[in-house]
Amino acid sequence: MNPTHKVIWAGGEQFVGSTASGHSLVIDGHRQVAASPMELMLLSAASCACIDVVMILQKARQKIVDVWVEISGQRREEMPKYYTAVHMHFVVKGTGVGKTHVERAIQLAMDKYCSASAQVAALAKITTDYEIVEADSR
Repeated sequence: MNPTHKVIWAGGEQFVGSTASGHSLVIDGHRQVAASPMELMLLSAASCACIDVVMILQKARQKIVDVWVEISGQRREEMPKYYTAVHMHFVVKGTGVGKTHVERAIQLAMDKYCSASAQVAALAKITTDYEIVEADSR
């Protein structure tokens, strides 16, 4: 296994993470100037699942104009304070988007494709729900 990512201490509880693909981001243990590692973990799971949902809905030729996921998590009181429960609320905005397509896309994302969610699910129970918002047809 080759080290391909790097995290460098920037002082205080701030760090700069760099990926093998050349992207960087600030990480903050106190959440004063950037997201914390645990917040990034939730964002990773949500973004991974959302990417998969969008791709699946596009492949199903659903007329989507916007998709997002709101994610929240509950952590243990004792150390290590990992997530024990996570909830994802998907919102799909489009024209004539089918309920069965959205349900299938979420199920496939969560059960088959999304690696980040699968990683979180190793320690946390993940629940999902969704809503479909009809876009203006103007």
